[in-house]
Amino acid sequence: MSTTRQPGESSAMRAPLFFAIMAVLILFEGFTSGWNSALGILNMGLLSAVMALGVNMQWGYAGLFNAGAMGFLALGGLAPVLISMPPTPGAFKAGGFGIMLAFFIAIVAVLAAIWIWRNVPGRLRGLAVTAVLIAGFFAYRWAFDPAVEAIEAINPSAQGNLGGLGLPTLISWPVGAILAAGAAWLVGKTALGLRSDYLAIATLGIAEILVAVLKNEQWLDRGVLNVNGIPRPWPVPYEIDLQNSAEFVAKAQSWGMDPQLASTITVKLAFLLLFVVVLCALIWLTQKALKSPWGRMMRAIRDNEISAAAMGKNVTRRHLQIFVLGSAVIGLAGAMMISLDGQMTPTSYNPLRYTFLILVMVIVGGSGNNWGSILGGVLIWYVWVKAGDWGPDIMAALASPFPDGGVKEHLIQSAPHMRMLVMGVILLGVLRFSPRGLLPEK
Repeated sequence: MSTTRQPGESSAMRAPLFFAIMAVLILFEGFTSGWNSALGILNMGLLSAVMALGVNMQWGYAGLFNAGAMGFLALGGLAPVLISMPPTPGAFKAGGFGIMLAFFIAIVAVLAAIWIWRNVPGRLRGLAVTAVLIAGFFAYRWAFDPAVEAIEAINPSAQGNLGGLGLPTLISWPVGAILAAGAAWLVGKTALGLRSDYLAIATLGIAEILVAVLKNEQWLDRGVLNVNGIPRPWPVPYEIDLQNSAEFVAKAQSWGMDPQLASTITVKLAFLLLFVVVLCALIWLTQKALKSPWGRMMRAIRDNEISAAAMGKNVTRRHLQIFVLGSAVIGLAGAMMISLDGQMTPTSYNPLRYTFLILVMVIVGGSGNNWGSILGGVLIWYVWVKAGDWGPDIMAALASPFPDGGVKEHLIQSAPHMRMLVMGVILLGVLRFSPRGLLPEK
């Protein structure tokens, strides 16, 4: 009897093998560093997997290089602030109507400029559009500035913003996806006609603009002062409530656990359950979409836009569609991450962590493969965290043969950069030995 393994068998075993290795790494972390650390890495790894799924839809399905994932993530993170936080007393009365009037003026000015551009002939068109936009800008500032000053004057040390609607946090998750999708539609209508390298530059710049707005518009999200105490989603409890529960304390002590540690682990397990439910729903939907005629059409457009257009496919419209869908998934991840952190900190968004590291996850996991994005998200986040933990020890060992002084001191001070070095080595290794990723697209 022949025992020759068919080519498809080895590829079919790749996914279970790599996920098993990832499970062993998480278990190893739990037994060596504690389950609090292991669950923290796993939760952020699952959030990274959701981000990677969104980027994979754009890059893996359609070949769109979105270098502005950070902006859509930050916009999604704004949703829990606007939906879940309680409203600031008196803020809307003080300036809410003024801000609504300002935005109405801005929309009317833009629509009027578009109408003039399309309907007024001759040289007067440019002058008329310029005049309308300038007048609209001054009218907008006339309504906007006093309203903002009135809102930011309300308890500025703790509030100074409009606040939210006080609704359950779970509602803010799909709202975050909608906010990111709306922004992606506006961006896509103007940027998707650009060549791939120009698209990357445009999306990177737009992401920086979005983050800059969140940093500076204090009336909206307190800017750099941060929004703290964002309510947790149901059914995640608070540690202090568990520690004040005599029943929970008794159970923790019966298990031989410190109640404080047990409460922290319980909270992280509750978040883990929510994240797994969301990720399972996303992987089911994305797999259905990828294997559908729509998914085959998107990959055909990715592989050869000219041939797809010749077959009657509206390439620009499909690109806009997948750009919006992928950004919505990224926005969903942004809302989930803010709910996990419990605070909105616009200064924490940086392209290295929230754009380029996500691209590394997609490339290492396998571009075009949804399961590869999940594997890449969890695996790369694990390596990113552990490289930061092990970096000083590794660098100290490497520097030990050198005498005290310049070279040794320089190497030890360079330990914080070990993460970037490790990411570079992993990316180069994958591109050299498995250029299609650990789980290649089928």
